[in-house]
Amino acid sequence: GSLGIDLATAVDITLIDDKPLRIPTSINGPLHESQYQIGALLMGRSSSGLKGIIVIPGLIDADFTGEIQIVAYTMRPPLHIPKGSKIAQLVPLQNLTIQVCKTPLKEVGVRGDASFGSTGEIVCLILDMHNRP
Repeated sequence: GSLGIDLATAVDITLIDDKPLRIPTSINGPLHESQYQIGALLMGRSSSGLKGIIVIPGLIDADFTGEIQIVAYTMRPPLHIPKGSKIAQLVPLQNLTIQVCKTPLKEVGVRGDASFGSTGEIVCLILDMHNRP
C-alpha cells in the first residue's frame, strides 16, 4: 500500500510570488498509531511538482501539538490552490532516538504547539551494526 497519507489545504490560497508561505491544514498533532505517538516526514506529492507547487519537506515531531502546516512556493506565480487540494503527504515515522537519548526528558523539553524550531540538544546517533532494528 501507499506509504504516505495525503494532506489537503484547509483554505483557498494564491501564491503571488516565489516566497514560501505557510498553508493551514486544520490537522493538529500529535499523530498516533494505535496508542503510540509517532512523528512524520511532510513532503510534496509528485502531482504537486507537476502543477508548479514546490512543497518544502519538514519533520513533524511526535510531541508536536499544534496545527500541521504545509510550507510551499511556486516558481510560476500567481498560482491558485483551491481549498481541499491534496498537495502534500505525511510519511509516518517511529521515534528510534528514544533508545539512544541519554538526556533526561525534563531537560530536553517538549515541542508542544511551537513550530519551526528545536527542542533539545544535538544528539549523535551511533548504531551497532550487530544490533540493528
